[in-house]
Amino acid sequence: MNNLTTYILDALQAPHSAALIQDWIAEARTSNPDLAKSATADATEVVAAFGASLQGGADVESFRDPRWSPLQQVLSALSRSRAAQGQTAGDTSVFVLALKKPLLGGLQTRAAGGDSAQLMAAFWGLTKLVDSMAQFTATTFQHAREEIINRQQEELLELSTPVVKLWEGVLAVPMIGTLDSNRTQIVMETLLQKIVETGSELAIIDITGVPTVDTLVAQHLLKTVTAIRLMGADCIISGIRPQIAQTIVHLGIDLQGISTKASLADALSLALQRTGWRVTRQA
Repeated sequence: MNNLTTYILDALQAPHSAALIQDWIAEARTSNPDLAKSATADATEVVAAFGASLQGGADVESFRDPRWSPLQQVLSALSRSRAAQGQTAGDTSVFVLALKKPLLGGLQTRAAGGDSAQLMAAFWGLTKLVDSMAQFTATTFQHAREEIINRQQEELLELSTPVVKLWEGVLAVPMIGTLDSNRTQIVMETLLQKIVETGSELAIIDITGVPTVDTLVAQHLLKTVTAIRLMGADCIISGIRPQIAQTIVHLGIDLQGISTKASLADALSLALQRTGWRVTRQA
């Protein structure tokens, strides 16, 4: 165990740990006056895990050492928690970096009057270690934010492609916005599952809310129709506005064999006819 490890362990253990945490929080507040109330509890967990890792033989020269696992797990949990709370990666990293000043200050006091070369080496080693902790925190925070964003995008896609039961045996999917590969896949999975659950014979895909239809969008629609037919159901595409009709003709897209209607009301009327229903107005 080298001198740097010995010093850090001493600083992290009682009775010095309480003063270290207090100085750490005070330093963190100089950069962020609105420091979270949980900061003291977070600092206490980090200090405990820091000490446990060093006692387990973690190498102060490399934060990639597997024996840093206890500290890395605490820092990872800290990053993910703050990412979920909407805080920034910068704030989280600055919080960890605030530990550097009290640790370096204690090291300077302890090594006063000693060999300057050893003091410089210890300062450099401690600086690199805390910087590595902050970098690990920032990286983990970024991954956590990406996971949150991806999950939110998936949830939005699911919400933006609801499958509605319009009538007995008739389902509808109102499409709004751009139709891309990911969204098409979700539409197919959701719609096919609903067809199985309800035993529906017809599905209406309404593209009134789709701003433009190009070759790629048409291909996605055709794939969805093919999948529906393979399930033993049929499909009607509604929302074919004049501009979209002209675009489809100019692109040479073949919708032969697929029923199309200008509005969702017309599509529902056709669906009811096909399923043997007749709606009459009461006199």
